[in-house]
Amino acid sequence: MTTYILKRLLSVIPVIFVIASASFFIMRGAPGGPFDKERNMTEEVRRSLEAKYHFDKPVWRQYLIDMGGLLRGDLGPSFQYEGRTVNEIIADGFGTSLLLGAMAMALAVVLGLSAGILAGARQNSWLDHLLMSCSMTGISIPNFVLGPLLVLLFSLTLHWLPVAGWRGARYMILPTIALALPYTAYIARLARGGMLEVIRTDYIRTARAKGLPERLVILRHALRPAVMPVVSYLGPASAHVLTGILVIESIFSIPGLGRYFVLSALNRDYTVVLGTVLIYSTLLVFFNLLVDVAYAILDPRVRYGTK
Repeated sequence: MTTYILKRLLSVIPVIFVIASASFFIMRGAPGGPFDKERNMTEEVRRSLEAKYHFDKPVWRQYLIDMGGLLRGDLGPSFQYEGRTVNEIIADGFGTSLLLGAMAMALAVVLGLSAGILAGARQNSWLDHLLMSCSMTGISIPNFVLGPLLVLLFSLTLHWLPVAGWRGARYMILPTIALALPYTAYIARLARGGMLEVIRTDYIRTARAKGLPERLVILRHALRPAVMPVVSYLGPASAHVLTGILVIESIFSIPGLGRYFVLSALNRDYTVVLGTVLIYSTLLVFFNLLVDVAYAILDPRVRYGTK
């Protein structure tokens, strides 16, 4: 396992390099530039800014300069946020986005696993039909629709929670729920399917034949193999959560990294876009590594790094 983890960590380096290179050339190939909206700028000032940020050099020279800064851990200055570097912008918004994503995934896993295991253990009961109907509803409503609906109900109608912002625990409730509910529904259906597959196996029948209570049969023998499909889903789900954060932060006016990413893409702030893309990509690789390690913990038959 240690060898496998080290290999995966080393493989991150070329992946990040490819992503950084692709992001650089895609942004440079897009029409427009970071100073196109400055209508009152004289040509002399424009040339000075281009020289300051190396836009007067060929693209390949700009690429080498940016990659050299990336190797030193310096993502350079922002073109739109005067006096701020990309490292400062990421440090400012990354913690908020990470907290929101972590809370949403934790809520989705707890609610989804609970609903799926209960539904699988009570197949074709009223509880099963109710939980799966709710999960289908959650799958059908995207978070950019669910967010405004939650605001309309709990903020503007019932006046229980604030509309937007990020100034305390009460402000975190609606964005966390809006981000988590679609993934809760997916996890619930995956957990139910895994539970239905496991409870029909011979060793579960043997455990019941020995007289074990149904609660112990589920928790001790059926739970770990039943959650394997959920563990497989958590890697891609983490990537979807990161992209969903961009929408949720815009709806609820949350000062996270997603807001900077959207505005920087619109304003052609190349360095900020590159920095946020690298952060999201690194997190995705890290989440996939955690999923692989969790596989080995849940299933002792899994052995990484062996033939």
